[in-house]
Amino acid sequence: MAQRDDAAVFEAARPTLLGLAYRILGSRAEAEDAVQDTYLKWQAADRGAIDNPASWLTTLCTRRCIDLLRSARHARVDYVGTWLPEPVETPADLDPGEKLSLASSLQTAFLLVLERLAPKERAAYLLHEIFDVPYPEVATALGLQEAACRKLVSRARANIAQSKARHATPLDRQERLLAAFQAAVASGGTGDLAALLSDDIELCADGGGKVPTVLHTLRGKAEVLDFVGRALHDYWRPYTWSTTDINGTRGVVLRKGGAVEACVSFAYDERGAATNIYIVRNPDKLARLGG
Repeated sequence: MAQRDDAAVFEAARPTLLGLAYRILGSRAEAEDAVQDTYLKWQAADRGAIDNPASWLTTLCTRRCIDLLRSARHARVDYVGTWLPEPVETPADLDPGEKLSLASSLQTAFLLVLERLAPKERAAYLLHEIFDVPYPEVATALGLQEAACRKLVSRARANIAQSKARHATPLDRQERLLAAFQAAVASGGTGDLAALLSDDIELCADGGGKVPTVLHTLRGKAEVLDFVGRALHDYWRPYTWSTTDINGTRGVVLRKGGAVEACVSFAYDERGAATNIYIVRNPDKLARLGG
């Protein structure tokens, strides 16, 4: 009975642990590894001596993620082309409040801002601001004094606020952009799409050095629209498009012969103009999409 109860405790915590790990690491595969490592240590622990299982599991998972993040950062120095977070499909059947909350902390633009933070700064911000962990528990998880944790969160909060990466874009605006993007790829005509892009629009693609894609970030309407209207028009016309929610915002999964070939998502400014187009083509990061 005790084993069954312990298993239930872990399963109840699993979604939170996975959500935290993914946001720290930017990789669903690495997040699952971190959660599995946490589970194995939970199984081996003297669980009867653990007063607060949820806090214990969060602490262990956070520390494992920080270790993995430090290793990943060394690997990303040699990454071929642009590194983007692994895209994840998000539930479409949430109520509006849940969707807003989820989208604001899962958007690719937000995860890329987190990438600029030091590992403990990132973890402290996520624990306190996204997962509502009290400062004393954040301090325990990170092995720091509470005052130091408060400084980490304050600094991270300022950086994230400056980036303006956490805001919601109306769904009809997202769908309008996606329709214009798909029409531009299909026809080669980019007039309707151009009207929905910010002047400083950027497009980047992550192929991981495993498939052909643009290796540098394209900047400005002229460069981005030329790429969409010519290169993507030539390459992507045979693909099948499936609209879905990617990291909390409307995006698309593209298939050829049933196999997922690419994923596209977007970021927006506070006026609703698209500021970024994110294309993931690295097959390792597409393996869990469109299942």
